[in-house]
Amino acid sequence: MTFDLQIEQVVASCTWHIRQRVLYPHGSLKDVLPDGDFDATHFGAYHRNQLVGVISLFAEGTEYQFRKFAVLPDYQRCGIGSELMRETIQFVKQWHGRLLWCNARIDAVPFYGRFGLAAVGTPYDKDGITYIRLEKQLI
Repeated sequence: MTFDLQIEQVVASCTWHIRQRVLYPHGSLKDVLPDGDFDATHFGAYHRNQLVGVISLFAEGTEYQFRKFAVLPDYQRCGIGSELMRETIQFVKQWHGRLLWCNARIDAVPFYGRFGLAAVGTPYDKDGITYIRLEKQLI
Protein backbone atom coordinates (compact mmCIF):
# COMPACT_ATOMS: atom_id res chain seq x y z
CA MET A 1 0.00 0.00 0.00
CA THR A 2 1.34 3.46 -0.89
CA PHE A 3 0.77 6.27 1.56
CA ASP A 4 0.85 10.01 1.39
CA LEU A 5 2.55 10.31 4.77
CA GLN A 6 3.72 13.36 6.65
CA ILE A 7 5.63 13.25 9.96
CA GLU A 8 5.38 16.33 12.19
CA GLN A 9 6.11 17.32 15.76
CA VAL A 10 2.85 17.57 17.68
CA VAL A 11 1.78 18.62 21.17
CA ALA A 12 1.19 15.96 23.82
CA SER A 13 -2.59 16.17 23.72
CA CYS A 14 -2.60 15.18 20.03
CA THR A 15 -1.19 11.78 20.97
CA TRP A 16 -3.70 10.82 23.64
CA HIS A 17 -6.54 9.48 21.48
CA ILE A 18 -4.27 7.14 19.50
CA ARG A 19 -2.39 6.01 22.61
CA GLN A 20 -5.64 5.18 24.36
CA ARG A 21 -7.19 3.44 21.35
CA VAL A 22 -4.14 1.29 20.53
CA LEU A 23 -2.31 0.77 23.82
CA TYR A 24 -5.08 1.02 26.43
CA PRO A 25 -8.39 0.21 24.73
CA HIS A 26 -10.02 -0.49 28.09
CA GLY A 27 -8.11 2.16 29.99
CA SER A 28 -8.63 5.76 30.90
CA LEU A 29 -6.93 9.08 30.19
CA LYS A 30 -4.69 8.46 33.22
CA ASP A 31 -3.17 5.48 31.40
CA VAL A 32 -2.01 7.58 28.44
CA LEU A 33 -0.34 10.35 30.46
CA PRO A 34 3.15 9.34 31.60
CA ASP A 35 5.16 11.60 33.89
CA GLY A 36 6.89 14.33 31.90
CA ASP A 37 4.49 14.10 28.96
CA PHE A 38 4.23 17.87 28.54
CA ASP A 39 8.04 18.21 28.49
CA ALA A 40 8.54 15.42 25.93
CA THR A 41 8.89 15.71 22.15
CA HIS A 42 6.08 14.05 20.23
CA PHE A 43 5.84 13.04 16.58
CA GLY A 44 2.68 12.32 14.66
CA ALA A 45 2.26 10.53 11.35
CA TYR A 46 -0.48 11.98 9.18
CA HIS A 47 -2.13 10.27 6.23
CA ARG A 48 -4.42 12.56 4.25
CA ASN A 49 -4.48 15.00 7.19
CA GLN A 50 -5.57 12.28 9.63
CA LEU A 51 -3.29 11.44 12.55
CA VAL A 52 -2.63 7.70 12.29
CA GLY A 53 0.51 7.12 14.41
CA VAL A 54 2.43 8.67 17.30
CA ILE A 55 5.68 8.30 19.20
CA SER A 56 6.98 10.28 22.17
CA LEU A 57 10.57 11.04 23.20
CA PHE A 58 11.61 11.72 26.79
CA ALA A 59 15.08 13.23 27.19
CA GLU A 60 17.37 13.03 30.17
CA GLY A 61 20.63 14.67 29.24
CA THR A 62 21.91 12.91 26.14
CA GLU A 63 19.75 9.81 26.69
CA TYR A 64 16.38 9.59 24.98
CA GLN A 65 13.65 7.11 25.81
CA PHE A 66 10.81 6.63 23.36
CA ARG A 67 7.46 5.61 24.76
CA LYS A 68 3.81 5.40 23.86
CA PHE A 69 4.54 4.33 20.27
CA ALA A 70 1.24 3.53 18.56
CA VAL A 71 -0.20 3.23 15.06
CA LEU A 72 -3.93 2.85 14.43
CA PRO A 73 -4.86 -0.76 13.62
CA ASP A 74 -5.97 -0.06 10.04
CA TYR A 75 -2.54 1.48 9.33
CA GLN A 76 -0.28 -1.09 11.00
CA ARG A 77 2.17 -3.08 8.88
CA CYS A 78 2.16 -0.34 6.21
CA GLY A 79 5.52 1.22 7.03
CA ILE A 80 4.19 4.04 9.21
CA GLY A 81 5.90 2.77 12.36
CA SER A 82 9.15 2.48 10.43
CA GLU A 83 8.88 6.08 9.25
CA LEU A 84 8.20 7.24 12.81
CA MET A 85 11.26 5.31 14.03
CA ARG A 86 13.48 6.81 11.32
CA GLU A 87 12.29 10.32 12.21
CA THR A 88 12.87 9.65 15.91
CA ILE A 89 16.42 8.37 15.36
CA GLN A 90 17.24 11.31 13.10
CA PHE A 91 15.89 13.79 15.67
CA VAL A 92 17.96 12.28 18.49
CA LYS A 93 21.09 12.37 16.32
CA GLN A 94 20.46 16.03 15.42
CA TRP A 95 20.26 16.87 19.13
CA HIS A 96 23.51 14.94 19.76
CA GLY A 97 21.84 12.20 21.74
CA ARG A 98 24.19 9.39 22.61
CA LEU A 99 21.64 6.72 23.56
CA LEU A 100 18.13 5.86 22.38
CA TRP A 101 16.23 3.28 24.40
CA CYS A 102 12.81 1.84 25.18
CA ASN A 103 11.08 -0.84 27.19
CA ALA A 104 9.69 -2.95 24.36
CA ARG A 105 7.08 -5.64 24.31
CA ILE A 106 8.96 -8.85 23.67
CA ASP A 107 7.06 -9.50 20.43
CA ALA A 108 8.25 -6.13 19.03
CA VAL A 109 11.98 -6.91 19.43
CA PRO A 110 12.44 -7.99 15.76
CA PHE A 111 10.90 -4.71 14.54
CA TYR A 112 13.22 -2.58 16.70
CA GLY A 113 16.18 -4.76 15.75
CA ARG A 114 15.83 -3.52 12.17
CA PHE A 115 16.75 -0.07 13.50
CA GLY A 116 19.78 -1.25 15.46
CA LEU A 117 18.20 -1.49 18.90
CA ALA A 118 19.50 -4.45 20.90
CA ALA A 119 18.26 -6.12 24.07
CA VAL A 120 20.03 -5.40 27.34
CA GLY A 121 19.16 -7.01 30.64
CA THR A 122 16.51 -9.63 31.14
CA PRO A 123 12.83 -9.67 30.19
CA TYR A 124 10.30 -8.68 32.85
CA ASP A 125 6.53 -8.85 33.20
CA LYS A 126 4.21 -5.92 33.83
CA ASP A 127 0.44 -6.25 33.82
CA GLY A 128 0.67 -9.62 32.09
CA ILE A 129 2.91 -8.38 29.26
CA THR A 130 6.59 -9.30 28.86
CA TYR A 131 8.98 -6.41 28.17
CA ILE A 132 12.71 -5.99 27.67
CA ARG A 133 14.92 -2.93 27.54
CA LEU A 134 16.34 -2.16 24.09
CA GLU A 135 19.13 0.31 23.39
CA LYS A 136 20.91 1.90 20.44
CA GLN A 137 24.19 3.75 20.95
CA LEU A 138 24.27 6.77 18.64
CA ILE A 139 27.68 8.29 19.45
